[in-house]
Amino acid sequence: MNITEARERVIKLREIINDYRYHYHVLDESIMSEAAADSLKHELALLENEFPELITPDSPTQRVAGKPLDKFTKVRHEKRMISLADVFSEEEVKDWITRNEKLIPGGKITEFFTDIKMDGLACSLKYRDGVFYQAVTRGDGLVGEDVTQNVKTIENIPLTLRSISTSGEYPSFSGTLSSRPSTEGRPRPMGRSLRGSDAHLLPVGRKSPSNEGISPEVEVRGEIVIFKKDFEYLNELQRKKGEAEFANPRNLAAGSIRQLDPKVAASRPLKFIAYDLVTPDSLTWHEAYEKLRAFGFQTSGEDKVFSANEKSELFSYIKNLDEYRKSLPFNTDGMVIKINDRAVYDKLGIVGKTPRGAVAYKFPAEESTSKVRDIVISIGRTGAATPVAILDPVLVAGTTVRHASLHNADEIARLDVRIGDTVIIYKAGDIIPQIKEVLTSLRPEGTVAFNYKEALKRQYPDLEFERPSGEVVYRVKGESSDFILKRAIEYYASKPALNIEGLGEKNVVALVDAGLVKSIADLYKLTEGKVAKLERFGELSAHNLITAISGSKNPSLAKFITALGIRHVGAQTAVSLAREFKNLDNLVNASEDDLMKIPDIGMVVSESILAWFSDEDNLKLLSDLKQLGVSPLEEKTDNLPLSGKSFIVTGTLSSMGREEAEDKLRVLGATVTSSVTKNTTALIVGEKPGKSKLDKAEKLGISKISEQEFLEMLKG
Repeated sequence: MNITEARERVIKLREIINDYRYHYHVLDESIMSEAAADSLKHELALLENEFPELITPDSPTQRVAGKPLDKFTKVRHEKRMISLADVFSEEEVKDWITRNEKLIPGGKITEFFTDIKMDGLACSLKYRDGVFYQAVTRGDGLVGEDVTQNVKTIENIPLTLRSISTSGEYPSFSGTLSSRPSTEGRPRPMGRSLRGSDAHLLPVGRKSPSNEGISPEVEVRGEIVIFKKDFEYLNELQRKKGEAEFANPRNLAAGSIRQLDPKVAASRPLKFIAYDLVTPDSLTWHEAYEKLRAFGFQTSGEDKVFSANEKSELFSYIKNLDEYRKSLPFNTDGMVIKINDRAVYDKLGIVGKTPRGAVAYKFPAEESTSKVRDIVISIGRTGAATPVAILDPVLVAGTTVRHASLHNADEIARLDVRIGDTVIIYKAGDIIPQIKEVLTSLRPEGTVAFNYKEALKRQYPDLEFERPSGEVVYRVKGESSDFILKRAIEYYASKPALNIEGLGEKNVVALVDAGLVKSIADLYKLTEGKVAKLERFGELSAHNLITAISGSKNPSLAKFITALGIRHVGAQTAVSLAREFKNLDNLVNASEDDLMKIPDIGMVVSESILAWFSDEDNLKLLSDLKQLGVSPLEEKTDNLPLSGKSFIVTGTLSSMGREEAEDKLRVLGATVTSSVTKNTTALIVGEKPGKSKLDKAEKLGISKISEQEFLEMLKG
């Protein structure tokens, strides 16, 4: 991307991010998920990092949030409420560590402090002489809103700091994470836990370590949240009353605090989870958290300290936390990592609006943004034509997503998704990724609406399609699902493919009609006893068939690709694909650009391959085959004697069939074609060869090889 293209993209990204921020922070409504917005912000940050001359003071990366609402009195923060830079991988965390080590005298970081990143409303609480007197929202980081009366109703917030109570003792803290699940079965936490699994509780009767020397002004920052169990209960009440359900805990918590009537906040199960003591009088974040808990504040209970020599344990803990975080009582989308030494942390300073000494590691989002590179149509085993969006690869819910189902023509029209669009994609559970929304404000100029019927004609010129009355899906005209299945199995077992003896047309019909085979994978579930009961079979023929099927479990990659029956992919194209990608996983994950690099693959073939490997039925078939032990061999192409040479077999050979001869050539690395060109190395000539091929070969000066010479060539 050049500077002109980057500038155009940056302008559009800023517009949509600013619009999102205004709706989210000012109007308290969401026009897209936070995960999708994070994805756009991350893209903008990367572009500005690559082209720093494009950074402007009004960029979303240079501020914390939107403007505060005018409903409450505005209050200027004495110390800016900053935001943290997001990182999305272990590699980015390592880069952050390396950058800081270069800035620290002696280049030594001794400890890291971590805590779960709460998904709530950031708020600052102020205490004078140990008594609560003001609560201020984050706002834009410099100016927030005074929400004291609302926050005062939150029962887990101490109105008087416990460590300076007149008794000098503090009773047991009742503000526990009551919804917190049992620790049994959870991954063993690594690092040094501050107070074990009950780090948020205060022991009865213990003397405070910091009764004296506390600053007259204390500021505590944290998140106002609603626990998941409480949120579900509130929605249950909404359903019983016949009223609309709340969207999510974060928006409900924010909306409750921004109500003018404190009774609304008082009626909601809000909790304040502390994460910062602004004037800690302590040396580490660890000690700051200890004091927060001593004062009577509830923390997440997930904070840890790691030695800088335990980076592997830090990364293992991040991975473990991602596994069990969904069982936590509150919502979280990441983990905060800080340099534990606050003196070092403060000296590192701030870049723009984010501190150098901390980052927010974002767990894999279930939503992200990507660009639509193409829309291809897959023909499934029932003859249904299913459109699939081919995407720029993007990480969603921990896996790399390259395509998303568009379901049918009506869904494409509803979304108005076009080639070139930036889209929000989501992946819930194990389902195939879906497109949630098109970000039309980022749409390139000159895009046109997708014409479904024209795409069918272009991608499948030899097929007719119809859309049955009352259905939303186009189907291949005149072909039943059983007919298509039988044809697919016949081809899978044919000589050009896996050459499964005994699985010809009549036997395939018998197996399908009897209900024993409902997909290609079912072939590998057959037993001799079940097959022998069919009219066409006896014990011996059933035994031979099962033996032949079992013997096809480890075919060459090229043969397996051929057997899949991908449109426009014949034996030679399958060989080219096998040689290029080496194994099936690489082919499944291939992009359009990867495919187009292969000399004999053009747009039509590329689209057909992409469509096949984007269809969820086909992907399930591959998964089922793998579970049943079908594993094509990895392609080995080193030092093949005929590599780079091209041959044509014409006429009848006495020693073998033409298909067998072509297979032997391909095994040795040769390309086998059907048309004579200037790139043809030689013709292998049998009896009664094609006259047109001989004439063209003679005209181009291409040599001819007899069958005997061919056999000698095979011997090497």
